[in-house]
Amino acid sequence: MSDLPQTLSTLVLDAASHALGPDIEVADAMLRPSNDPKFGDYQANLALPLAKQLKQKPRDLAERIAAALGDADGLLAKPAEVAGPGFINLTLADATLRHAATGLNLSGRLGVPADATARHVVVDYCGTNVAKEMLVWHLRSTIIGDALVRVLEALGHRVTRQNHLGDWGTQFGMLIEYLNDLDAPDRIEIGDLNAFYQQAKQKFDDDPDFVERARERVVALQQGHPATRARWRQLVEASVEHFNAVCDRLGVRLTPDDIRGESFYNDQLEPTVAALDAAGLLRQSEGAQVVYPDGFVNQDGEPLPMIVRKSDGGFLYATTDLAAARYRIDELKADRVIYVTDARQSPHFAMVFATLHAAGMAEDIRLEHVPFGTMLGKDRRPYKTRSGESIRLADVLDEAVRRADAAIAEKNPDLPPEVRQDVAEAVGIGAVKYADLSGDRVKDYVFDYDRMLSLEGNTAPYLLYSYARIRSIFRKGEIDFNDFCGDNVAVAEPAERALVLHLLRFGETVAAVGETLEPHRLCNYLYDLATRYHRFFEACPVLKADDAPTRDARLALCRLTARTLDTGLGLLGIRVVERM
Repeated sequence: MSDLPQTLSTLVLDAASHALGPDIEVADAMLRPSNDPKFGDYQANLALPLAKQLKQKPRDLAERIAAALGDADGLLAKPAEVAGPGFINLTLADATLRHAATGLNLSGRLGVPADATARHVVVDYCGTNVAKEMLVWHLRSTIIGDALVRVLEALGHRVTRQNHLGDWGTQFGMLIEYLNDLDAPDRIEIGDLNAFYQQAKQKFDDDPDFVERARERVVALQQGHPATRARWRQLVEASVEHFNAVCDRLGVRLTPDDIRGESFYNDQLEPTVAALDAAGLLRQSEGAQVVYPDGFVNQDGEPLPMIVRKSDGGFLYATTDLAAARYRIDELKADRVIYVTDARQSPHFAMVFATLHAAGMAEDIRLEHVPFGTMLGKDRRPYKTRSGESIRLADVLDEAVRRADAAIAEKNPDLPPEVRQDVAEAVGIGAVKYADLSGDRVKDYVFDYDRMLSLEGNTAPYLLYSYARIRSIFRKGEIDFNDFCGDNVAVAEPAERALVLHLLRFGETVAAVGETLEPHRLCNYLYDLATRYHRFFEACPVLKADDAPTRDARLALCRLTARTLDTGLGLLGIRVVERM
């Protein structure tokens, strides 16, 4: 019974086959957790679609299936019952729940399934640009992508991380030429590059002679001119050092080895256009080479082109994305490729995917765009400084940690300074990440320090406090959390039962995130878990339980809850703390 819902589904399907005959094909028991305990622990709703298929009353079918199911070989506390138009209610026996929960407690996977059809998945996320600091709007792609990587790895998939670094193009000719004019030193800090880029852009806009020299510098860069390439590598190295520092602080698993910049695909652009031509997709439009993917039209209903080569011979982002996809499919042998970017790029990726399929470059490959909305300020506009400037991501993290430190100092003044600093770092950064991940990613959300750092509601501090509260029980009882492993888990009381039933759904929740690529499902699960735990804690004394067996059974339930919180938050890239 390592997967109790699956076991129940199989028993219901067997009962349906017995009751209705082997010729009736039933693929799904439609098993769902009950919303109300008075309707049992689970409901099987398969009678409703079967009624349409067999042209019979759903309640009659449900009663026949329920009669065949009985008490499911002792797994149920009482025989299956029929309610409403044809819902089959299942109430689990205490022994069934206890056995399943104890199995989770003894398991290292906590019910997370190892996907039988494990795949090689490439996840493209972060997408930073050379010569620019990471800004607050880089946060979403970076942490959503990191959470998906962690979930997919937990499900047994082989995951290749890719940071599609913006390190090529006209802007680098402009910046390199400007730095050469300044005779800039070999070592440049990322903060200086921000200013240099703005100054270079201003000069590019105002000085026609500089424009010509910048364009010549682009050609030199593309042709591999040694001094130009050396200056370009200087820009890349300074930027990567900065990205690495921010990602380390965020707890994101991206490393410099995961970088595949636009420059990496430079020599693959021409062959990619040639492959489109060989597939019969390339067309000419006003001197440019374009593709017309099926189903894409402009406002006038005319076919919408995707330009892959400009009239001057230059390539575009679409060409690079097509080349990158070919590399990931042909060289990395990916089965599934996931792109985590701003929702505004959805039309672009839809056209790229359609082109890859039309050209026969992505047969049997799962290509998915994971779009996300905009981070807003309290004024409901894109989150920026009061002066309208973009906000540095490092500054956001600093402010979150500072506020977390102040709150912890107020609530727990006896915490040693070095411990408080570590806790503030975990809580502050965890709060920023969780506030982003806990909402439906396709929607915009308001960035609000007060809300994200609150100890109430669906926030990281609330979940981290729940974990720390459990650890404090073990410290108070002088019980080693890691060595304790109760061979029995409490299920007798309603609050215990509700908590155990929710714990049993952890694996299916993680599997759902791996399929839908929606991290907020896991956040909602963890919030519900913490809420159910606090109800249990208030209703069921642990250390002051009536007897030792009850105490140990409740300690086992506490430990299982803490491990699930730790694992779930870890899948979101959030570090737990033992005290707050």
